[in-house]
Amino acid sequence: MTNNIKKLAPVLFLLTIASCTDTSVSNLSSVTSLYTGSANVIEGEAKIKVASLFTCKNGRSRPSPIGIKKLNEKSFIVPAKVQYEEEHFASDLYNECSNVVPKSLADVNISTVPIIEVDNDGEVITGYIFADNYFELFINGKLIAVDPIPFTPFNSNIVKFKVKKPYDIAIKLVDWEENSGLGSEDNRGKSFHPGDGGFIASFSDGTKTNAEWSAQTFYTSPLYDLNCAEEIGEQRLTENCDTNGVNEYIDTYSLHWDVPVNWKTNQDYITWPKAVEFTEDEIGVNNKKAYMNFQEQFSGTGASFIWSSNLVLDNLVLLRYQVK
Repeated sequence: MTNNIKKLAPVLFLLTIASCTDTSVSNLSSVTSLYTGSANVIEGEAKIKVASLFTCKNGRSRPSPIGIKKLNEKSFIVPAKVQYEEEHFASDLYNECSNVVPKSLADVNISTVPIIEVDNDGEVITGYIFADNYFELFINGKLIAVDPIPFTPFNSNIVKFKVKKPYDIAIKLVDWEENSGLGSEDNRGKSFHPGDGGFIASFSDGTKTNAEWSAQTFYTSPLYDLNCAEEIGEQRLTENCDTNGVNEYIDTYSLHWDVPVNWKTNQDYITWPKAVEFTEDEIGVNNKKAYMNFQEQFSGTGASFIWSSNLVLDNLVLLRYQVK
């Protein structure tokens, strides 16, 4: 567990959304007429409710704001509604903010990782997780662990849980944003540059991330031309959308879908579109010790980085997988 993370009261996540201002503009309806998908379209930045969930005391961290975007009577927490509470933080595999910086798994005392019980007569399973940027792990609907660092610096985690097979894995993935509600950050010489995601995990029972997992996106941004987005069946596609950064704000739109209340357990969501695999080079982990020091536990097991179909623009992605 991390020791240098400021504990945030759970009340932060019981955000009052009724008081938010409407971020839509008068010409939004004419612009959204170009969009034919099922998402709620909102223009502009979010109203910030929490300036940053986390500050790294031993290194540089990007702000990890929580904001609200409102459309008529509907409101959406961006980049996602999270259960960021210290009591659920995953144990550190590598975390420079808490001075946990092993050079390999041989330097990690795995026996100190707490075991979260799902089934008292189940098998103890160990998992290794690297998320760009943030994850929440659920087993059979039970919260097992959350990422202790929402944004940066990059970290990796180790978890243990006790469960009987078959069991269901549900994971909430968030590509955090520095510019709240705009899906962008100050990066690569641009003030508004879309970030990118990525997730990889392997488990001691042989389970690993790959294209057999299901993935669905629920928050996409930034979009400058709504005509570039399309839907084919359950696929929410933005492959034709611009992913370049800009130095000054231009009209920016975001797509929001309602997250099903029972997404973690309903078997209907096992049939979401299949996850897309990405290479280590595409994710850009060659200079990240949180990954490279434990590469054997990740790609070395045959696990692949996965995400939805758009690694750059899709900021809230939910995963489902059933272990037989």
